[in-house]
Amino acid sequence: MSAQILDLVTLAAALLGAGVLAGLVAGLFGVGGGTVIVPALFYAFDVLGLGGEANLHVAVGSSLAIIIATSWRSLRAHRSHGAVDEAVLRTWTPWVAVGGALGAALAGVASQAALGLVYGVSLTVVAIQMGLLPERLTLAKDLPHGWRRGTLGTGIGALSAMMGVGGGSLGGMLMTLCGRPIHQAVATASGFGLAIGVPAAIGFVLAGWSVEGRPPLSLGYVNLPAVILMGVVTTAVAPFGARLAHRLPKRALRRAFAAFLALTALSVALKAL
Repeated sequence: MSAQILDLVTLAAALLGAGVLAGLVAGLFGVGGGTVIVPALFYAFDVLGLGGEANLHVAVGSSLAIIIATSWRSLRAHRSHGAVDEAVLRTWTPWVAVGGALGAALAGVASQAALGLVYGVSLTVVAIQMGLLPERLTLAKDLPHGWRRGTLGTGIGALSAMMGVGGGSLGGMLMTLCGRPIHQAVATASGFGLAIGVPAAIGFVLAGWSVEGRPPLSLGYVNLPAVILMGVVTTAVAPFGARLAHRLPKRALRRAFAAFLALTALSVALKAL
């Protein structure tokens, strides 16, 4: 077996393994599988000597493309149980979508170091909220309206796009802090993933169309093998993670995963810098 074929087989195995883990994480904790997909792709490309300076951008862009499929399936499942607040989804989605497009545009002109810093800081915030703050902690009685809704929705979309995650991480966190039940927050924020993923993925394709240093078979900043392999596996495995959430000691798992996220955020940021 030639070295090139061996590298492709190794990459495929790494993508499948990361896809399984990302699906379980999404189902267990209600956070986007992008928290696993982005670092997994970033390190896989580097270890196998694929691409170069554009690797973090490709990892983020590929994660966003995968999120489109996983968010759609997740939203349908949550709707079948009546857990989605349709009014929140309808009024927040336009702002989140604008933020997704803005985040893709900012990421397109950002250096790998800058993108790594944004990823690291934002993921650390998610880790702190998951591992240290009580699940029922609230800072407001309800979600904001008017200009605050527009500002926060756009900010959630932009940061999520630059991190390569769906709405479950930042959108779900905001909803729980504003007094919404955790199950409703996870269900509704899953719809934000579509609003973020579609414009952001298109933006990453366009922004990286002719950029050097991308892994092979990449369409702009979106790697097609990663999207196909990880997308299929992540979408298939997510329901099993949701079932495990009802059988395992979730509080201990949340803290362990939060520690993992904090270490991942630090390692990605340092490597990108």
